[in-house]
Amino acid sequence: MASSEITLGITHQNLFKVEVIHLANHLGSGALPVLATPALIAWMENTAMETVAPFLPSTDTTVGTSIAIKHLKASPVHAEITCHATVTEIEGRRIRFEIKAFDAQKNLVSEGTHERFVVDAERFMQKLIG
Repeated sequence: MASSEITLGITHQNLFKVEVIHLANHLGSGALPVLATPALIAWMENTAMETVAPFLPSTDTTVGTSIAIKHLKASPVHAEITCHATVTEIEGRRIRFEIKAFDAQKNLVSEGTHERFVVDAERFMQKLIG
C-alpha cells in the first residue's frame, strides 16, 4: 500500500546534463547527435521515482509500469535538462505523475504522464527468481 504520507501535488525536480552516452546516435535510437528519447524517459522516470521515495518504508520501492510522453524539442550534447514530476493521482499502490522536462532556456522539451506501483523490493525480486 502506498504510504499515507504521499499526497497529491508532491513535486520533485532533477537536473541532468546531456553527455555523449545520452545521444540518439550513441544509443541507437536515432542517427543524430541529440538527446535520445530513451535517455530522456529514464531521466523522467528517475525523477518520478525520487518524488515518492522519501515517503516509503525502507523495504519498499516503486516500479514503473507505464509512460506516455511527447518529446517536443531536440537537445544537443552539453545541454542541461530539468525534469519535473508531480503526483496527480494515488489509487492503492498505483501512483500517477505528470512529468515535464525543460531546457536551460525554460523551453518545454517533453511532457507526459507516468505510472509507478509501490512494491516490497525483496518480495518483488523473489518472484523473479522463483
